[in-house]
Amino acid sequence: MIPSTIRVALLLLFAWSSARAQDPLPRSLPEKEGVSAPAIGRFIDAASHSRTEFHSFIFLRHGKVVAEGWWNPYAPELKHTLYSTSKSFTAAAVGFALTEGKLKLTDKVISFFPDDLPSPVPSYLAELTVKDALMMSDGQEPDPTVAVVVDTNWARKFFVIPIVHEPGTTFLYNSAGTYMLAAIVQKVTGQTVLDYLKPRLFDPLAISGEDWETSPQGVNTGGWGLRLKTEDMAKFGQLYLQGGMWKGKQLLPPSWVKEATSMQILQEPNAPQSKKDSSDWLQGYCYQMWRCRHNGVRADGAFGQFIIMLPDEDAVIAIQAETPDMQEEINLVWQYLLPSIHQGTLPADPNADAQLKKQLAELALAPPAMSAPPRSDLFTGKTFKLEPNAKKMQSVSFNRVGDLCQVTVQGDTAVYRLNFGDGRWASGITTRSGPNLVTGAVHHDVGLPAFQIAGCYQFPDDQTLKLTLRYIESPHTETMICHVDGNKLTIEDQNSFQYGKGTITIQGTLQ
Repeated sequence: MIPSTIRVALLLLFAWSSARAQDPLPRSLPEKEGVSAPAIGRFIDAASHSRTEFHSFIFLRHGKVVAEGWWNPYAPELKHTLYSTSKSFTAAAVGFALTEGKLKLTDKVISFFPDDLPSPVPSYLAELTVKDALMMSDGQEPDPTVAVVVDTNWARKFFVIPIVHEPGTTFLYNSAGTYMLAAIVQKVTGQTVLDYLKPRLFDPLAISGEDWETSPQGVNTGGWGLRLKTEDMAKFGQLYLQGGMWKGKQLLPPSWVKEATSMQILQEPNAPQSKKDSSDWLQGYCYQMWRCRHNGVRADGAFGQFIIMLPDEDAVIAIQAETPDMQEEINLVWQYLLPSIHQGTLPADPNADAQLKKQLAELALAPPAMSAPPRSDLFTGKTFKLEPNAKKMQSVSFNRVGDLCQVTVQGDTAVYRLNFGDGRWASGITTRSGPNLVTGAVHHDVGLPAFQIAGCYQFPDDQTLKLTLRYIESPHTETMICHVDGNKLTIEDQNSFQYGKGTITIQGTLQ
């Protein structure tokens, strides 16, 4: 029997955890916050006709949610890979460590890694500071990240890559430099960035379920790998919009927030004004954030993971998506959402609110249409042995379970069973890694739990089975087009972010 004192403690812990998980941002009608509901509707319409595949968005005005939507099978409770939006959270950890006197912006990066340095230490490397890394002016060229993450010791590899520009003088995007910041935070605090931020940032903002990939040394990857829900992103943006204040408590100093969101270096100082006027990537770089047009600032991740903060409008817009053109995606914000914001309040418009609510509730990414079953089923009950391939698939089996197509993949280290619905998304979980920009990294996906997925199947013709597998805690989708010819199987495997240009062809034979 559990002692009463322990029972009380467990109940208090459960109550605290529930409160933390159920502390959403306040909601309001658009007009009450000076936002036009029809304009938000036009944004949604435009989004559906753009090249961007939107997964979710939240629109805050005066700290209140005036619109939010998820395109099914994406959902509010799901996390989503943030890619480089993770960098802004790493910078926040640096801000906390700075505030607590654990480091200084002028500290030399090499001072934290005495055992990983080359001999002799080059002069430019000796000059590199925490601030230089924060503002993407490490001085290396090209970006060393790809070379760093395939090594077993990322810090040591970072240090042997030459610095060709004086640190602090030249902007070049450098995700490995952000990893070094995460490693520095861990050196001075004794905690990973994720653990260090938990009581300082995630708990006060009632952010739960967060996770972050790690390096071979157990350091959070820093420049990528963090997964959060859409509302978590919006809360982070609102915290910075409020100068680091949250519910009456100053989490980060206003001076840090101001410095971290101010332009520190220009990306292309000599770019013509016409180019600057049309680009949100040439407005200046801050501390692991970008300046935007319209006096905005944003956290920014590959394929369109945005936290856009607009201080002049007291607004925050968080977006999760997959896009081939991030500028086109952000242009939709400027074209539709920015003009929707007005001073004061707007007249009540119940009809417009009802229409917007309906529009948001119906958001969905349609699964492939149902198709008639083939006249001769060449797949069900069959197993094919596969030739060696980049996906490390050794064999694949096909079966029917009710209206599901169940595909069993024998990998090099595990067996994965994936379910696909007919004309609907069949949800599930898998430990099989999905498409990602950094799949080649040593330790990739380490630190993450099993992945949420949604699958759908279709028969384009009697000999072909098309499998669409969405990794719904990431921006990406894997498509496998399976074609049978006699006892031979050909699989054309595609990752969505390669937009049809990166097909892997896998051959197999019926067992």
